[in-house]
This record gives sequence, structure tokens and C-alpha cells, in this order.
Amino acid sequence: MKGLIVIGLLVVLVVAVTGCISPVGSPLMGWIYTDVKGPGYAVDPTAGFSKVGQSEAQAIICVATGDCSVQTAAKSVGIKKINHVDIDYMSILGVYGKVTTTVYGE
Repeated sequence: MKGLIVIGLLVVLVVAVTGCISPVGSPLMGWIYTDVKGPGYAVDPTAGFSKVGQSEAQAIICVATGDCSVQTAAKSVGIKKINHVDIDYMSILGVYGKVTTTVYGE
């Protein structure tokens, strides 16, 4: 019985330390807390950026849902020409995570 408790505690420790929700693609990652604006990209520098659209995906305890695609962010405000894109990564203890894509354009 003691052996099962020890194994159970080791499994919990490994999951807590590594976290199953890591911000994939994030340039940096903290074990306790991550809030990083990742490398975005420029698409059409001639396009203005009078409109700003966002999309996001979230994960809680290893279950992820949402759509943080560039297409969804652009459609949310009717952007036809994309100037540039920013991506934000946030994670708390590997238990909760969120990725937000922000699209600037016209």
C-alpha cells in the first residue's frame, strides 16, 4: 500500500513540475508562470492596421479547446489585408494555458 502511495505522489510531482500545458512555440517558458508575447510576423507592410482582431485557445488540465488561428482573428473584425500578427502565450503552473493571436490589418 505504501508503495502505491509513493508512486502516486511521484506521478503528481512529475506532472506538477513538467506541466502538461506548455505554451508551444513560446520563446520562453517559466515553470510557475509564463506571459510572453511571441514572435509574430509581418504579412503585407503596405496594408494599414485600422482593424484589430483576436482569436484564442485555452487549455485546462491537459484538455485544450479553441481556435487561435490567424484566419479566425482576421474574420472576427472583417480584415481582408493583414499587416502583421502578434501571438501571446500564457501558462500558470502547467495547469491553465492560453494562446491569443492578434491580427492587425484593414
